[in-house]
Amino acid sequence: MKTIFITGASTGLGNSTAHLFAARGWHVIATMRHPEHETELRTLENVSLLPLDVTDEEAIQKAVEAAVAISPVDVVFNNAGYGLVGPLEGLSHDQITRQFNTNVLGAIFVTQAFLPHLREKQSGLILNTTSIGGLVTFPLSSIYHATKWALEGWSESMSFELGLHGIRIKTISPGGIATDFMGRSLDAAQHDAYAPLFEKLMGGFSSGESTLQFSPPETIAEVVYEAATDGKDQLRYLAGPDAVATYAQRLKVGPEPFRQGVAAQFGV
Repeated sequence: MKTIFITGASTGLGNSTAHLFAARGWHVIATMRHPEHETELRTLENVSLLPLDVTDEEAIQKAVEAAVAISPVDVVFNNAGYGLVGPLEGLSHDQITRQFNTNVLGAIFVTQAFLPHLREKQSGLILNTTSIGGLVTFPLSSIYHATKWALEGWSESMSFELGLHGIRIKTISPGGIATDFMGRSLDAAQHDAYAPLFEKLMGGFSSGESTLQFSPPETIAEVVYEAATDGKDQLRYLAGPDAVATYAQRLKVGPEPFRQGVAAQFGV
């Protein structure tokens, strides 16, 4: 039985991925900040729950040590993360720092902690949840995009050094996911100088216009499973029809025309 270690497994994609892998015979080590609140995963025979806040380096070390004591880990799925929306002038230093600590440094430090274990086995796979927002950009999400582009670049560079030891690394780039991302998993800030643009951006979400193509988390979890099991030497996996279409359009027209098209769409 293979084992997957998942961060951010309390809700959304992480939770759906945990259920999917468990249903397909994997041992799942599901981590979250408050595992005592989890009621469904704890009832599954092949699921282990561990506490983990990916912004806490000591907690990372404890979780990784506990995980490898439970079972040799084959796949590490760095999924913990959240969104941050708002103009740079409206964001506090704390908001910016927390975004990078969670979305980028959390994945890096979890991976770093697992590497001795995976290197000893001369096998393993690191999966990182990035986003279509790690391949294209939209207004008022500069820090979020910065974290996801950072993960994409970091993962690509890591592929070379990990390849020396039989370890692979892959990114999962979802489009919109029909979860509570716009509520529980979204931080936002405003500034009067950018109010019309902010209202236009958020208005699309509140009206449902931008959520029509969003995929259920179970659909994205299937892409995670594909990446974990297909054995391919492939770095990036787009997930969801909106992500596939958006990136195809960027490749078709080129990055500058694509950027100009986004600007025109938002009237900037």
